[in-house]
Amino acid sequence: MAILRPSSGSGQAAAPRPGTRLLTAAVDVQTAAETAFSLLCAIEKWPVWLGFLRRAVLVDAPRPLGIGSEIRLSSTIPGHEEQLFEVDHFIMNYQLSLVGAFSVRRRLDFRVERKTTRCKVHVRLEYPAYGGKLGVLYDGLRAARKLGAQLEESLLHFKHLAEYQPVEKDELLADF
Repeated sequence: MAILRPSSGSGQAAAPRPGTRLLTAAVDVQTAAETAFSLLCAIEKWPVWLGFLRRAVLVDAPRPLGIGSEIRLSSTIPGHEEQLFEVDHFIMNYQLSLVGAFSVRRRLDFRVERKTTRCKVHVRLEYPAYGGKLGVLYDGLRAARKLGAQLEESLLHFKHLAEYQPVEKDELLADF
C-alpha cells in the first residue's frame, strides 16, 4: 500500500523560505533502496514518472551523475518552463538534490530511506511564488494544488516502476 503524505509547507518538513512554495510527499516502495535510487538517477526517465516534467536531460551525459552535474528540465512549474539545475547534494543510495543554477529558490530534492527489504522515497519541491505574500496565496489557489496532486501521482508511478517484476513467459502460460 502506498503511503503518500503531501504537504504544502507545514508539518514535518522545514518551513519554506519567504516567497517560495514548498511541496513534499513520500511513498513506501517494496524494493531495495539501491533499486529505487538507481531509478532516481536515470534522469532521462524522469518525465515518464514525474507528471509535471516535459523533458529532463543530463547536460554532461558522458560524465557519471554526481555533485556539480548539470540537468536541464522543462516543466509545468510556474516560472520554471526551461531551467538549468545543478546537483548540489549526492549521497549514493540515499540523496539526490538539485538546485536552480540561476536561482537557489528552485530546488528538487529526492531522499531514499532504507527500511529492511523496502524503502521510503521522499520528494521535496520548492519554487518561487512571485508577488510577496499575496503571490504565495494566489499560487496556492492556482498552481500549487494541481502541482501537489501531480507530485502524489508521480510518486505512485515511481512506486510501480520500482516494484515492477517482469513475468517470465513460462509463468504467464502456466495457467493455460
